[in-house]
Amino acid sequence: MEQDLKKVHPYLPTLLTDYRTGKLDRRDFLRTSTLLGLSAVSAYALAGGIAEADPATGNPLDTQIAEASGGTIRISMRCPAVDNPATFSWVYDSNIVRQTCDYLTRTGVDNITRPWLLEKWEASDDLKTWTLYLKKGVKWSNGDELVADHVVWNLRRWVDPAVGSSVLGLFKDMLLTEYETGEKDDKGNPKKASKLYADNAIEKVDDYTIKLNGKTPTLAVPENLFHYPALVLHPSENGKFGPNSIGTGAFTLVSYEIGKKAVFKRRDGYWGNPAKIDSVEFIDHGDNASAALNALASKQVHGFYEAQTTQYAALKKMKHVEIYTVATGQTAAARMQPIHETWKDPRIAKAMRLALDTNKLLKVAYLGLGAPGEHHHVCPVHPEYADVGFMKQDIAAAKKLLAEAGKPDGFETEIFCKSDPDWEPLCVQAMVQMWKEIGVKVKINVLPSAQYWDIWNQPVAPFAFTTWTHRPLGTMVLGLAYRTGVPWNEAHWSNKRFDELLNKAEGILDVDKRRVVMADIEKLMLEEGPICIPLWRAFFTPMDKKVKGFKAHPTAYMFAEDWSLEA
Repeated sequence: MEQDLKKVHPYLPTLLTDYRTGKLDRRDFLRTSTLLGLSAVSAYALAGGIAEADPATGNPLDTQIAEASGGTIRISMRCPAVDNPATFSWVYDSNIVRQTCDYLTRTGVDNITRPWLLEKWEASDDLKTWTLYLKKGVKWSNGDELVADHVVWNLRRWVDPAVGSSVLGLFKDMLLTEYETGEKDDKGNPKKASKLYADNAIEKVDDYTIKLNGKTPTLAVPENLFHYPALVLHPSENGKFGPNSIGTGAFTLVSYEIGKKAVFKRRDGYWGNPAKIDSVEFIDHGDNASAALNALASKQVHGFYEAQTTQYAALKKMKHVEIYTVATGQTAAARMQPIHETWKDPRIAKAMRLALDTNKLLKVAYLGLGAPGEHHHVCPVHPEYADVGFMKQDIAAAKKLLAEAGKPDGFETEIFCKSDPDWEPLCVQAMVQMWKEIGVKVKINVLPSAQYWDIWNQPVAPFAFTTWTHRPLGTMVLGLAYRTGVPWNEAHWSNKRFDELLNKAEGILDVDKRRVVMADIEKLMLEEGPICIPLWRAFFTPMDKKVKGFKAHPTAYMFAEDWSLEA
């Protein structure tokens, strides 16, 4: 057995020994062994015990198998602009495009990542080189076969700074290098930009094989390829998407109205299991939560993308509805941009953290469904999470820090947030009351969702409350949100020590050793970071009981090809 495991990756025998001797828990063994290229079926077999999901598919074992049924399933969900998938900033838009386009990998509800458009992958001993093998015979909706040239084009586009994709943040240290442009900024400092560190950083080996030749080790490559803007598009459409766009997925988008409706029809020739329903529609009910609730009650829709906390009691009373709940690393960050005078001193941000009672915030804003937040954005569900001590509310310590920072009487500021879903303004209101206790008076500026997403990561919003979805690894969310210069660094925070520690953590195979580095990252963020994290939320989705095959994914992804509709 040991020799067979070594053929997949030399570290796998050590990983198995660590699991069998109790050094590594089952969840971490499954996660890491599959990232190194072991099939999920084999990993589950070696781990033994009771499977939390189908090893082959990642679907929950108690999910009824959907059978072909025909019909149309309608879901209440926002319908934002979807014309440029690589730059998506939320899950709504990717849920629309993922019905037509696929990903190279897919992370199941068990948080295990499996090949999707890929047949398999192989990682080098040092985790710097990743060989990606495409499935053969996958056809685009226009009849073309998916080949390596298509994938290389997508990979290069995702990490092109000019495109502005957040995928860049996941691969920046591995595949890119910074260089001086020859220009200077308004302070006279040299301007820098990023580019592939070598011509063969992304390499076509043959028509079905691609290599990522990295300059630094990265464990999370397969999971990075399932980051929701990493939708594989046909190069002929130059990164754009719309009705009748070419895709490898089970459905074709036949019509789309921003803010209103998306309509998909099942397509013939899909490479996977054929879709079981004829069509799926996403209907946008706007910021009016009661409209979506009424539509579900009257059976005009079959379910929601996401329910509001204030709807929970009403949903429980609907006999035709089942509520699916899943524990996640979903949260929101009250982030402060240190590029503005108010937030330059890190003691100010720490004082804002110390003012919060996150246990109370969870109860007030989210019905207690989830866990109290920890202000370093690494959740207990992440395998490398380190318990560095819980930052409790300490008003006296917060006031002391403000005084040391030259604000003994507090200050006034403004926070931007969205109006939808309802828990977000509820949470902000509760935090504002707590900040009053340290002398900080915060005006709340509630914006419609569409308007908020226009400014969430812009310098025009020095203080804002932004929701962040679940990521399988803590290193992923840190790389996306806080690494210097990446598109989703909404706080515009730059910390050299943080970048160095994150680069180191990304390349460590041993989860215990990675956790040691993560502990240093978490401590650094508690002291100097730009965020307050009020809660980790359980995600709940209502769905008509007639919908079969639906799975509550921790990242709220929807896969309509799995669904059927009971008569």
